[in-house]
Amino acid sequence: MKKIIFAGIILVFIVAAVFLLFKIKGRQVPAPPNQPVTTQTPMTISSLVFLDNQNIPVKYTCDGDGVSPPLNFSNVPPKAQSLALTVTDPDAPNGLWVHWLVWNISASTTQIRENSVPAQAIQGQGSSGQKVYGAPCPPSGTHRYIFTLYALDEKLPIPSYSVLDDLAKTMQGHILQQAQIIGLYGRSK
Repeated sequence: MKKIIFAGIILVFIVAAVFLLFKIKGRQVPAPPNQPVTTQTPMTISSLVFLDNQNIPVKYTCDGDGVSPPLNFSNVPPKAQSLALTVTDPDAPNGLWVHWLVWNISASTTQIRENSVPAQAIQGQGSSGQKVYGAPCPPSGTHRYIFTLYALDEKLPIPSYSVLDDLAKTMQGHILQQAQIIGLYGRSK
């Protein structure tokens, strides 16, 4: 009889343990409080005078006034300390041609107006050897002009006589985001 009572008590403990185990397993772990989801919208560069992969108006080329086109920037990362802009032509006969280098643009800048450079920004030396916007002027065919905007986590400590290689080396490890717009231009004959 003692064995039966003892077996019954053990059976009750086993059933209770199984019951508790299932009850604990079925219990939901409280969800963490709602935390804001931080998704960064991609930074963009655009222009009011040409669309991506479309023709740059003659006014902004060597066949027109040769002035820089207006550019707009949006969704610059909040942690950006400065912006840099490069304009290059990968289709130039002798290799990549640098048309414009500008850095230490304020991170709060949302536009560069036509024929202007943002206050406090530094213009570097393009392939022409000058520190200005070099208007598109392809010798033949249609070329691509790549406007690339970089959001950086610091201001760049390089002098204005710096060239694209200097800028690229200095930006290494400091680029938060980048964006591009490509303009096309071919001279009519």
